Amino acid sequence: MRKTTTLALLATGLIALGCGSGAADKPTSSSAGDKGEDAPAKTAKVGEAARDGKFEFTVKSSKCGVAKIGSDLLGAKAQGQFCLVTLNVKNIGKEAQMLDGGSQKAYAADGTEYSADTGAAIYANKNAETFLNDINPGNQVTGVVVFDIPKNVKLTKLELHDSMFSGGVDVALG
Repeated sequence: MRKTTTLALLATGLIALGCGSGAADKPTSSSAGDKGEDAPAKTAKVGEAARDGKFEFTVKSSKCGVAKIGSDLLGAKAQGQFCLVTLNVKNIGKEAQMLDGGSQKAYAADGTEYSADTGAAIYANKNAETFLNDINPGNQVTGVVVFDIPKNVKLTKLELHDSMFSGGVDVALG
């Protein structure tokens, strides 16, 4: 009987997690011409606002080919090349939300996925803007997310997330 109760509780918890996603968690993107209504998810471009959950992301720029970040004494050296993505993140929700730079992903044209290098990002951000930073409603931060990718690779897309569990929103690079 104990196993049955445990399995029932586990199943209930998993169902609750699956049902907890509401309209606020659906990714959308909007351009400056939108009036703020949720639009179907689409791929945003650099400079356009893109929403996922409680965050509105705007990629300001991306720069690849960087071999080292930081100073001679304190810094990080790329295994291949660093790509530095500068983005603005605004909390559009009604409660604080933690920005985790490690939840962001980048993709090459062939679909290869690259994870963010949070260790290197510490040297690319003066105030740890993208490292587990709580952002209160209405506030925004601008920071750098760092990806360490092979020298011969070009990133074509970012997948930005308000948390590690969100669906994410795509932003085309180029």
